[in-house]
Amino acid sequence: MKLKVLNIQGKETGRDLSVSDKVFKSEPNSHVVYLAVKQYMANNRQGTHKAKPRAEITGSTRKIKKQKGTGTARAGSIKSPLFRGGGRTFGPLPRDYSFKLNKKVKKLAKKSVFSTKIANKNILILDEFSFEKPNSKKCIKMLSDLGIKSDKSLLISEIKNDNLLLSSRNVEKVEVTNSNELDIYSLMNAAKIVITEAAMKNIENLLK
Repeated sequence: MKLKVLNIQGKETGRDLSVSDKVFKSEPNSHVVYLAVKQYMANNRQGTHKAKPRAEITGSTRKIKKQKGTGTARAGSIKSPLFRGGGRTFGPLPRDYSFKLNKKVKKLAKKSVFSTKIANKNILILDEFSFEKPNSKKCIKMLSDLGIKSDKSLLISEIKNDNLLLSSRNVEKVEVTNSNELDIYSLMNAAKIVITEAAMKNIENLLK
């Protein structure tokens, strides 16, 4: 498969980028994508929620009233979950939400997303992000020239690009990453993906 290469002004360079059909034209698998996104979001959960059970409440263990003759239910301690300030029954405790997912499954999920995005013409190939220094105006102009200024966009460089990152930091609806740190959630969340030739080739090698 061949994809047209654009420059930062949004014009065609006259060159095409050849990519593997096995990677970027595979059969989409929605369930695998669901599992990969679920794992990504679960792994990002802190899991620090906490409520004190009865045993952790500070207070007296004295029996607060006699067992019989009061006309009300028996009570052994002020720390009972039935009383205000008492422990909580079956309350949340710190836990780890992360779970394992096979590498092949995660690769297949990324292949599925890329294949769908390319089929829907939501991926733009750029020759390079030529930012000599941080410049937000240049970043906004680039998005405008590419026709994606109002879309939620993901910019992918081959390696970490600090100038691109700083240029887009204050630009609305724009996220920046590189081909080595690409995650499934960012791919799914973006309406348009702008990726350099070198980054595309690197991703193709990683997903083969």
